[in-house]
Amino acid sequence: MFTASLGIFLLGLLLAAAGGFVGAAIGGNFAFALTGFCVLFAWGISVTPVGDALGIDPAIAFNYVAFGPFMGPHITFAAGAAAAAYAAHKRYIPTGKDATSPLAGLGKVDVLLVGSAFGILGYLVQIGLSKIPWFGSHTDSVALTVLLSALTHRLLFGTSAAGKASIFNTEKLRTAPKAKGGFMGKWDTDENNKWLPYQETPAQFSAIGIFFGLFAAGVSLMLAINFPTMAGSAQTFVFGISAIIVLFLILGWDMPVQHHVTITAGLAAVLFFPILAGEAGKGYAFYTGLETMDSGLWLTAIGAVLIGALFGWVGALLGEVFQRLWYARGTTHVDPPASSIWLNTTIIWIVASIAGFGGGF
Repeated sequence: MFTASLGIFLLGLLLAAAGGFVGAAIGGNFAFALTGFCVLFAWGISVTPVGDALGIDPAIAFNYVAFGPFMGPHITFAAGAAAAAYAAHKRYIPTGKDATSPLAGLGKVDVLLVGSAFGILGYLVQIGLSKIPWFGSHTDSVALTVLLSALTHRLLFGTSAAGKASIFNTEKLRTAPKAKGGFMGKWDTDENNKWLPYQETPAQFSAIGIFFGLFAAGVSLMLAINFPTMAGSAQTFVFGISAIIVLFLILGWDMPVQHHVTITAGLAAVLFFPILAGEAGKGYAFYTGLETMDSGLWLTAIGAVLIGALFGWVGALLGEVFQRLWYARGTTHVDPPASSIWLNTTIIWIVASIAGFGGGF
């Protein structure tokens, strides 16, 4: 919506500056939890008579409130992470990986202005990515922007063990003293740099990927079937739930972080259901008129949900690989879920397009 005219583009730019400031002030992870509530608000506007009664365009709720300058993760969360990296660089806080603490309490306006600058950066980068032919509409440009923003602030404010700016510490690319061997073992991390130690082993992240994948794939498919005009956004509902779960993590409970699982598993289920049903060419239009489904089609839906679970596992695997690659090997927060989401989303779209979804490539 913010590319419709120069005026609205500039308005969005101004709003992104404010969104980045707020994200830094309240803390990146708190902002992300609020994103979850905004996603559910957007769904409430979209699938109930309230939006129609009030004359509210659902696109506004998604593109501005949930995934835009107000609470878009590429603006508010990314800004909070960048401001924390800067604050640690200035020695205001002990670690640049603290993407949770509200930074307004520091009383340092420069920290919050860095957040504002990264809010603007996120706004511009996401728009640029979304305009790339095919790729822009077949990846998660918000998640990729979060990653690119994080790599930028790591280069600006992070240091390697040798004291030089780097994306990851090459000094730590070795087998850890207590590594158990195997692929994941050779990328083991020390106790002080782990992301979520209770979901890092293959058994742990695989279980989360598969079952949260099933969890998300099922509801995403049901939403697409029953609200066909929302089929293209069905995966965002459980993503919103997953974002709210992060709030409980912040409050001290060992919650599973799995938004990189749920959003991609939901997408995969919705894309592959028409393909398995032999109607790939219809794309999202396949869901129009599916109010009644026979037993055979429900069995096909089971296959789509299982494919969703498979890609949920891929998302969990990628999240752990990326946390070991650069979250654990640097002094700033480079988000493992965002790193996983954009890549897994792109993989899903490539496979679905080859299979002919919506006419293929």
